[in-house]
Amino acid sequence: MFRARLRGWTLRRRVAVLFTVAGILLAGIGALAAVTAVDSNDNLDVILEKTGPMRIAGQELYSAYLDQETGVRGYALSRSAKNLQPYEQGVRTEGELLTQIETLNDANGTAAIATSLRTVREKSADWRRTVAEPVIDGDAETIGTAQFDALRAAVDQLQADILDLRNEAVAAARRTGSTLVALEIGAAFIVIVVGALMLILLNRLVARPVTQLAAQVRQVAEGDYERPITSGGSPELRSLATDVDAMRRQIAQELTLVREARAEVELANERLEAKAEELTRSNRDLEQFAYVASHDLQEPLRKVASFCQLLQRRYGGQLDARADQYIGFAVDGAERMQRLINDLLAFSRIGRITTGFKRVELDQVLPEVKSQLAARAGAEAAISWGELPAVEGEEPLLTTLFVNLIGNSLKFRRPDVPPEVRVTAERDGDQWKINVRDNGIGIEREFAEKVFVIFQRLHPRDAYEGTGIGLAIVKKIIEYHGGRIWLDLDVEQGASVWFTLPALPDADFSERG
Repeated sequence: MFRARLRGWTLRRRVAVLFTVAGILLAGIGALAAVTAVDSNDNLDVILEKTGPMRIAGQELYSAYLDQETGVRGYALSRSAKNLQPYEQGVRTEGELLTQIETLNDANGTAAIATSLRTVREKSADWRRTVAEPVIDGDAETIGTAQFDALRAAVDQLQADILDLRNEAVAAARRTGSTLVALEIGAAFIVIVVGALMLILLNRLVARPVTQLAAQVRQVAEGDYERPITSGGSPELRSLATDVDAMRRQIAQELTLVREARAEVELANERLEAKAEELTRSNRDLEQFAYVASHDLQEPLRKVASFCQLLQRRYGGQLDARADQYIGFAVDGAERMQRLINDLLAFSRIGRITTGFKRVELDQVLPEVKSQLAARAGAEAAISWGELPAVEGEEPLLTTLFVNLIGNSLKFRRPDVPPEVRVTAERDGDQWKINVRDNGIGIEREFAEKVFVIFQRLHPRDAYEGTGIGLAIVKKIIEYHGGRIWLDLDVEQGASVWFTLPALPDADFSERG
């Protein structure tokens, strides 16, 4: 009769009964384990938090008494107050340690330790009263050892009592540990039994029907979306099969929509790739235009500049002042236009005319840069650098980079202070962060981005020479090498420019003498 009723139970009910019985057994084991764990924690607390500090305090107490005796003996020999310092320090330490031991012994302590503490206090007071204080007061010149030996024996007894308490706690902890191991073995046995029963139950009521259901689902997954899915297992599995079949129908409907959407996405990707190719071609054409324009303008501009200069030399002073002024304007404009075109040509050549990347030692680049800037820097300028790494790049471009950065620092110097420029580097992940710092006039915060734009000037042309393309060239060189550049706006004086360059796999600082 019981078997017939058992066959009518659903999978959920059978699992519930099995887990209820296992839960009751495990709960009982857990409660017993909790009580045992609390007892074990108490024993560990006695070992770690009480007897350990008490033993250390007992050892320090013995040292305090030795300090007292040493101080008294030294005073008896020299009668110097300085020799009493160990005695006085030992008395203070003694009081603190005895109080500490009493406090630790108040909870989970023993009467034996309390008795030993009282004995130590009595022996200590007796030694001070009969030996130490008479020597200090000058009433005695010799120091007896009987009282101090008794005091030392009392401290040894205190240490022995503390050790007894520790040994008792260790033994109790071992017993509770054995009990916990036994409880864990019992819990593991229950879990194994319940697991075995669950395997049998799941195999009969779930595994076989699910295998059949999975075979049907696999056929659908392989592309047979029109195959209906059914199950002859438990009511739960039959309900699952119905839901899966509904999902199959929904997937079949949405698959058609996905295929249509995929076709649209592929078409959009093709259009995007075409736009990207068109943008690349447009950028390439713009670079080619900048190069050709700046190159082809050289000859007519050179002719205009030459004839303007010739006109100025031949007829200068022969015409009126206004005519001389107009000629001067023409010569100056032609020269400035020539400088602008030369700078534009140099800007457009970056990345077009390449010698290929190779290992470049920056500590070998800086001396060349310093040599090129020697005439501009003057004798009073100080250009220095720390340990610099080796990077991968084009050495001529990196030289141009530092010439422009350091040249700017020399150009925008303060009139009353000799210029100082310092180049340093630091590792930041897979990049090198390089800093060029000077003591010049600096750059205002609102111009932090404007300075890197081509032909942008922050000062009048008559105040500082140049076309305003230097930092634009620097930025393009750095970006061509895979880095970035920015201004440090938090410096109090001068300008501080940071930029990054990719580090070599085995990169390290170069050695400088």
